[in-house]
Amino acid sequence: MVRILDIVEHPNVGRDELAWREPQGGSGDFRLGSQCIVRENQAAVFVRDGQALDVLPAGRHTLSTGNIPLLVNALGVLFSGNSPFKAEVYYINLKEFPQVGWGTPAPIPVKTPGQGLGWVLLQGHGVMAFRVIDGQAFANKYAIGQARLMLDELKERLLSMVLSALQETIGQVDPGDVMRVSSMYGQLEGAVRAKSADEFAAVGLQLMDFQIKTLSPRPAAAEELRGMGLLDIATYERLQAADAARDLASNPSGSGGATEGAMGMMAMQMMMQQMQQKQQQQPQQPQPQQPAVPANPQTREEIQAVIDSLDMRLANGEISEAVYTRLVEKWEKKLQELGG
Repeated sequence: MVRILDIVEHPNVGRDELAWREPQGGSGDFRLGSQCIVRENQAAVFVRDGQALDVLPAGRHTLSTGNIPLLVNALGVLFSGNSPFKAEVYYINLKEFPQVGWGTPAPIPVKTPGQGLGWVLLQGHGVMAFRVIDGQAFANKYAIGQARLMLDELKERLLSMVLSALQETIGQVDPGDVMRVSSMYGQLEGAVRAKSADEFAAVGLQLMDFQIKTLSPRPAAAEELRGMGLLDIATYERLQAADAARDLASNPSGSGGATEGAMGMMAMQMMMQQMQQKQQQQPQQPQPQQPAVPANPQTREEIQAVIDSLDMRLANGEISEAVYTRLVEKWEKKLQELGG
């Protein structure tokens, strides 16, 4: 005999719980007249065949054609009020989640014209707060098909949205001098909230707060900047030549120090002359033009341009296969996130 759920509820909401399916094992049997109890800070989303249909707010509800019309319509004309029907109820947690920590898993590049290598890499952390504002949209995007959805399972997706907005904002304000970044926290925080609003709303969420605790530069080597596509090949080769010449010119100890130092200086001069000659010969030996690659790619087209440029650099021997593989995986993951 079919076991009909005359009362369905979810009173014990976990601390970091975003959604709970009732019954836990999948679809249950209901009928018109069954009771659905929805507590404060909850929304009950009725789902059939993987589609969120009706949503009940806080309160005690007797299921009827009036409060679950879309579900009743989906059951078809042969449905009788006394007939059991199968459905799932997802209890969506509407409370605010405060003090959710964020950090920069990858550094954020910032242009510093005329300073050092022309770029610095920012790393930082802070906290944010969010809540579900549209239970049906949230269920459709993240909850349906899962017995329980926890904050840790969604956190990476939330971080990708806010950090993408943060990187875009820094690229637009272009602080130039990293010393100015700490004085712009308020401006950056407000911009991230504004830029993220539509993306959060599209999945039924609202970013309530975004705070920067620290955002500071860290040293960046030429090899790292080159691997990120931020340093052109000519500048990179000049830096390599200068480093090699400096190593040859250095003389920790020994009687031959003066001679070795002079040889090192001569080697440096020869390498710099070779670099200059190579640059002078470039107009006489034109090379295929590579498409311009944006410093802070955001759109699918810009990210694809970065991937295409990596193919060209690997073919030209400008980067190793290891660097190529790592960067391609990074940007292809970004493409998948945008497509999601």
